[in-house]
Amino acid sequence: MSDVDLNQLELLSQVDSLLRQARNWADAPSAWQPIAQAQSLLRRVLARTEALRIRLEAPLVVATFGGTGTGKSSLVNALIGADVTRTGRQRPTTRRPIVVCHERTDLTRLGLPLHDCELVRSDSELVRDLVIVDCPDPDTSETETPDSNLALLHSLLPFCDVLLYVSTQQKYRSARVSEELAQAATGCRVVFVQTHADLDEDIREDWSKQLSSAYDAPEIFFVDSQLALREQIAGRRPAGDMGQLIDLLMRELSSASRARIRRANVVDLLEEATSRCQSTLLQSQTELKRLEQMLNEQRSALARRMTQQLCSDLEASRGLWERRLVEAVVENWGLSPFSAVLRTYHGLGSLLMSLSLTRVRSTAQMALIGAVQGVRMLREMQERNSADAGLQRASTLGIDDVLLRETELIIEGQVRSAGFDRSLLPASTIDQLREQAARLETQFLGDASQKADDLIHRLAARNSHWSVRIRYEALFMAYVLFVLFRVGKNFFYDSLVNDAPFLTTDFYIPAGIFWILWSGVLLIAFLTRLRRGLNQEIQGLAAELVGVRLSGGLFPQLDNACRLARQQTHELAQLRESVERVRESVATGTSLGTRRGL
Repeated sequence: MSDVDLNQLELLSQVDSLLRQARNWADAPSAWQPIAQAQSLLRRVLARTEALRIRLEAPLVVATFGGTGTGKSSLVNALIGADVTRTGRQRPTTRRPIVVCHERTDLTRLGLPLHDCELVRSDSELVRDLVIVDCPDPDTSETETPDSNLALLHSLLPFCDVLLYVSTQQKYRSARVSEELAQAATGCRVVFVQTHADLDEDIREDWSKQLSSAYDAPEIFFVDSQLALREQIAGRRPAGDMGQLIDLLMRELSSASRARIRRANVVDLLEEATSRCQSTLLQSQTELKRLEQMLNEQRSALARRMTQQLCSDLEASRGLWERRLVEAVVENWGLSPFSAVLRTYHGLGSLLMSLSLTRVRSTAQMALIGAVQGVRMLREMQERNSADAGLQRASTLGIDDVLLRETELIIEGQVRSAGFDRSLLPASTIDQLREQAARLETQFLGDASQKADDLIHRLAARNSHWSVRIRYEALFMAYVLFVLFRVGKNFFYDSLVNDAPFLTTDFYIPAGIFWILWSGVLLIAFLTRLRRGLNQEIQGLAAELVGVRLSGGLFPQLDNACRLARQQTHELAQLRESVERVRESVATGTSLGTRRGL
């Protein structure tokens, strides 16, 4: 297999891949109206491309296209070499499309609306591999009615593979014909021909400049159809541009080129369709961005309010959080002088209760102390329950109905402006929010409790690290060692060497007092460190819990629809880039004209 064949197969596979991507995009569900409109357009284009695939090996259909009196029918006669159509320079003579084909051509594979056409069979060599359709004039009526020439023309164009665009010195600037050509040239190759060479001046240079902004026109032919017909009838091959035109049609439109041309036309259709689809989506991007911004603003406002309320609920149980944290720190710290201070602080209540039991003298006193201890335990249980309730309130958070209703009204108005389906909004946002809170409450509370435990363990590990322990133990033992040094020096050195008296209670009482004060200073410093870290963790926990609660926002379906719209817009842009790359490959190596990409 040659490199040319391999390149052709590779190109065909790329076109097939583009068609699959286009079908997948067009069939994907979307609640955004601009995408739904774009998908509808793309599906119609894909239906036309499927028709091209079905008749992939059928003869190419070449249609004459041009204004009234430009000599389309005369050109057909000159190409065939016989009077197969009626001609007339001043008035439209082609009222019914004329289909000129070879005697052995099977027209059933082409799908042409033959019931509206006049069929002419010919044994001309030119129509052995193609079918020529002499189309009605597009400028004989301003409006399209069921029986008008314009309606007949539009019914034929989807079946045409190549257009012979015929014009004259008087007609090549016709705005009406140019508008029709812009629509007809999509999905077709184009050959530009200036007729009436026997009467008109050569305007190809100016015509080429006019066409350059919208069409690739490698060559424009300047022909005298009447002279070419007489030469054909006389058995001579037409000379000049007419001969070159016939050579071009026979070379470029041969049976070997059918698949390439039709694939190129498919790519043209895809390029035009994706361009229009992308233009439709770009026009609606502003409203989509405004809706996304509004959703983010509403979510952020609710998150701030919920975070503040949750922080207040969690900070109300600060005492219990601190005791749990100190308990976890003591467990991680182990046995050491400063940890003894922490244990004393943590168990101060139990210690006082134990000391009070040593002074019990009667059953009544024992009962009273037991009652006090029971009240204390009950209070701790209430505080613990209050802390759990603070987490539980995170699932409902008591946002007032007025705020939710206001949010719903604002979003609803923007949803309509952006072109989304109103069904994405719940019938009652407030009821849905409460139902959603009830559904997620069990999982949410479990996560919240677990996160609170993780918070305590994380802070305890951070504040009982060896670097922290060494710092506080050193500061605490510095005073203890100072006192021990002072006592030891007095006992072993001053009293024996200098005969100094032993230290009295005047030293030990202040030393004990300062030891208690020093322990209190270090304890306060350590507890301040714990509280500072605890405040930061509580705020982070509150923000995290609210983020989990509002991860889908108040309008999760609408959020998903916006993300899907963004994704589909991006996929369409990628599809169009792929189409443009393939279109550049298809357009090379041919002498046929084509409409430029938008």
